[in-house]
Amino acid sequence: MIRSGTSPALNYGEAQSAESTKDFIHKMGICLKELRETFVRLKIIEKSNLISDMSNLLIAKAEANELISIFVSSIKTAKTNLK
Repeated sequence: MIRSGTSPALNYGEAQSAESTKDFIHKMGICLKELRETFVRLKIIEKSNLISDMSNLLIAKAEANELISIFVSSIKTAKTNLK
């Protein structure tokens, strides 16, 4: 969880200094992949009742979902601009 949860921030830093639009799209795709992995892990934790305080888990799931939406939108925009 630590790896997939922190990877998007690090990869986003790499995307900001991408050498081309294609490179940007690729690096943002890696961020998106890691965010989705984190979201799935959070769902597994929720369904397995691995924690007693669900409020922080629900906040984390909402945040991950919002970030996924932002990254999807950024990738779509970059692909449109690439054409």
